[in-house]
Amino acid sequence: MKKLLSLSIIFLLIISNVNAQKTDKSLEQKINQAIEGFQGDIGVYVKHLKKNKEVAIQADSIFPTASIVKVPLLVGVFQKIKNGELRLDQKFLYRDSRAYGGSGLMQFFKDSTETDLATLIGLMLSYSDNVTSIWCQELAGGGQTINPILDELGLKNTKVNSRTPGREEIWKKYGWGQTTPREMSKLFELIREGKVVSSEHSDKMYRFLKNQFYNERSLSQFPSIINTISKTGSLDDARGEIVLVNAPHGDFVFTILTKNNKDRSWTKENEAENLTRKIANIIWNHYEDDYMPYPRIN
Repeated sequence: MKKLLSLSIIFLLIISNVNAQKTDKSLEQKINQAIEGFQGDIGVYVKHLKKNKEVAIQADSIFPTASIVKVPLLVGVFQKIKNGELRLDQKFLYRDSRAYGGSGLMQFFKDSTETDLATLIGLMLSYSDNVTSIWCQELAGGGQTINPILDELGLKNTKVNSRTPGREEIWKKYGWGQTTPREMSKLFELIREGKVVSSEHSDKMYRFLKNQFYNERSLSQFPSIINTISKTGSLDDARGEIVLVNAPHGDFVFTILTKNNKDRSWTKENEAENLTRKIANIIWNHYEDDYMPYPRIN
């Protein structure tokens, strides 16, 4: 009996080691060199889904999401769609009282313009539209409905703070939403695997997340023919981005979040945005150094 128990323990240890994620030391070193001297706080999480290797640098620290919170809002909306409470072709009437400012297009719509839920979602994600995002947040039931869904997904530190009863004080600290680099990457991974709401609804969310107007950060570092899903977020003293890349040698996901940034400028030369591009370039070339856009011609 003792021998059988010993063999069982050894077997479990072997399985555990096979499934355990390993740190990609080489990539970790490259990223640490890149972020040295950054004038702010930064967290980075990278995972190669096929190789099951990761890099985690302050990956469990909490950062403001800024517009990245629109991904959890997307999840909340699709849960309502699955429940039969919303439909993508459902019609809504835009009123100019909803105009909010900031990024997006719907604030320029004429009063009483008819729209639908698919358009609201598309504008929220592609153009990071604030009006449609707040609207989608309402339709999803707000943070009090969305946050329990995130808890069920194992994303304990990812939360919608704004307009959420009981989270007023934390809203003052992190703003609209909060997350960690590891958890936001995990959410994208779960969507890719069809494990958010349902396989069918994850697939539809994936399609919405492909269409990004703001593609000058990480996406600018990948060949244009490579498929990605992504979302950026920006505040005066914070920049963030989450990207999942369908790469030739296997999909990889990464999240770069910053806060307390000294450079508060709103130009493409912002320190955090430049660093984001640099890290994305490092990650791509680490995994795809032999990439060729077309088959070799002998």
